[in-house]
Amino acid sequence: MKTTSIAFAALLLGSLAASAAEPVVGTWTTASGETAKIASCGKAYCITLLTGQSKGRQIGKMSGSGQKYSGEITDPKVDKTYAGSATVTGASMKLTGCALKIFCKSQTWSRQ
Repeated sequence: MKTTSIAFAALLLGSLAASAAEPVVGTWTTASGETAKIASCGKAYCITLLTGQSKGRQIGKMSGSGQKYSGEITDPKVDKTYAGSATVTGASMKLTGCALKIFCKSQTWSRQ
């Protein structure tokens, strides 16, 4: 019975830790069809490409919590970095990046 209680407690703690993870953390399909991973890195969240020509490259870093995040993201095709924001809603994330705060583009990524 003691083993069962320990196993149940471990299972409960594991599920609580998973539900406490930030909504932005995970694996995402980008608008161009590549796969990106967003993971905690220090006090921020780093975006790293897992597929495509820039595989392994960190293309962004953001901070925030809940559904709203802000930071920088690099378009690896043109190697330009933009200030931006991200909003997570369920299994989708809308990212908006701006150059000079007036030239902005948005795209939506899907959670895998």
